[in-house]
Amino acid sequence: MTIRIGNCSGYYGDRLGAMREMIEGGDLDYLTGDYLAELTMLILGKDQLKDPALGYARTFVTQIEQSLALALQRGVRIVANAGGLNPAGLADRIRGVADSLGLSAKVAYVGGDNLTPRAADLGFGDVLTANAYLGAFGIAEALRAGADIVITGRVTDASLVVGPAIAAYGWDRTSYDEIAGATTAGHIIECSTQATGGNFSGFIELPRDAHPLGFPIAEVDADGSFVITKHQGTGGIVSVDTVTSQLVYEIQTTHYLSPDVTTDLTSIRLTQDATDRVRVSGVRGSEPPETLKVCVNEHGGFRNQMEFVLTGLDIDEKAEWVRTLLDARLAAAPPQSVTWTLGSRPEPDAATEEAASCLLRVTVRDPGMAAVSKAFTAAAVELALASYPGFNVTTPPGKPSQYGIYRPEYVARNEVQEKVHLWDGRTIEIEPSPRTGVRPRPQSAGDLIAAADFSGPTRAVPLGTLVHARSGDKGGDANVGVWIGGPDDARREKRVSWLLIFLTPDRIRKLLPEAAELPVEVYPLPNLGGVNVLVRGMLGDGVAASTRFDPQAKAVGEWLRSRVVAVPEELL
Repeated sequence: MTIRIGNCSGYYGDRLGAMREMIEGGDLDYLTGDYLAELTMLILGKDQLKDPALGYARTFVTQIEQSLALALQRGVRIVANAGGLNPAGLADRIRGVADSLGLSAKVAYVGGDNLTPRAADLGFGDVLTANAYLGAFGIAEALRAGADIVITGRVTDASLVVGPAIAAYGWDRTSYDEIAGATTAGHIIECSTQATGGNFSGFIELPRDAHPLGFPIAEVDADGSFVITKHQGTGGIVSVDTVTSQLVYEIQTTHYLSPDVTTDLTSIRLTQDATDRVRVSGVRGSEPPETLKVCVNEHGGFRNQMEFVLTGLDIDEKAEWVRTLLDARLAAAPPQSVTWTLGSRPEPDAATEEAASCLLRVTVRDPGMAAVSKAFTAAAVELALASYPGFNVTTPPGKPSQYGIYRPEYVARNEVQEKVHLWDGRTIEIEPSPRTGVRPRPQSAGDLIAAADFSGPTRAVPLGTLVHARSGDKGGDANVGVWIGGPDDARREKRVSWLLIFLTPDRIRKLLPEAAELPVEVYPLPNLGGVNVLVRGMLGDGVAASTRFDPQAKAVGEWLRSRVVAVPEELL
């Protein structure tokens, strides 16, 4: 027996027609959708301030309107975390959709993650949202009870896949290896087409035509091993490298912690079974951590920005003058934070005005609105005739926007009461895991490899000549997975050994100067041919508050690949 679990969403705003495409495209037992991220919880929290009946992913309603009849006809059961902050409200909406279509659908929802009413008592302070990450056993109970649709709030992304596997195979709380396998499957397909070529540094090998990338499918077996694939005829590819690209995305250390299991990422084995079919096996799991992680968002204040265009000669002097002028004008009532960033210098003797220009961005933040409103924008615009030659800005003055601050918190498991609410009014209480373990010590490169000799001649080339990379955010930290692609042969093995030795924390600080004063951690994943890099604090208070050019670190991996390094010629 093998169950086929598809994905139709990797974020709130993903391809609207994907749910119906996946149901129409081939056989599926379950279809999952991931709509939640740290930033999404903040967005949904703001929605609820305007209307308490909101707080869920409204695009999911449209997708169900388009797809429910076909899903019921084909027996495809839908599991989604689109409930966000209000899974009960979304369940009611979906029942209403079914009634309006003349359909009978059993809709269940999983609750208990919302800790916001108790946030102060739990020591979180005055927050906008506080939601514990729940596991997969509530989803499994809903499916065992016969649900056609299961809606959740803040469960871990991978739980959307683990829940159906538990329901299908009857795994219990101590089926650690099996649950770890399904967790790995969930992590691979949770971000939709990132497993089939999206955001893939090896995109040059893709067809790159107008054909949209296909969404991934995990074919999960009873022992927790699985195959990643996609519907025939859809765009993109499924290869060891595209799967690795998603595996190393935002994982942090060598152990992936979730409410139901701790997954040993160094145990994963990947094999290309056939075209667009990658087998994942050997995954090992152990007891889950003692506490549950909580996603906390709080009001940060207000922000605004202006971009000055600097053109031609004397770029640094122009930037210095306008900065001196504006800083002086803001000094009477300064915002709490003023951040200046100067973009890439223009090329010399440029053939177009745009090529001869660069941008100087100033971002201001303050707990109150006044300091970042007209007091800021007027001070900037009034320099138009009284500053550097060629003064202009990219946009008219704008109003400030609110921003939030994300932080992780942790609670004892007995502080969270997970409940499944069925369509007939019954509720099922989900007991917490009876066994937990301490956080495993992450392995270092010295634990896993012997020193190798690469003392021969070298050549200066971009690091990306040898490696792939995928990067993203975890709160205020940047996460970069780096690995050696290509066929699994002796040459790749030597390249992997070199990478494990070469890419140290100090080397990262040199290659990424933004990280020079930050804590950097590098975790080896020799089984995947690479390492995972964690740069602590690179994104400040997280994406919603960050003033960085790339606030989610999505392109840090590409920046790293572009850096020129000395590579042994024997590896080229």
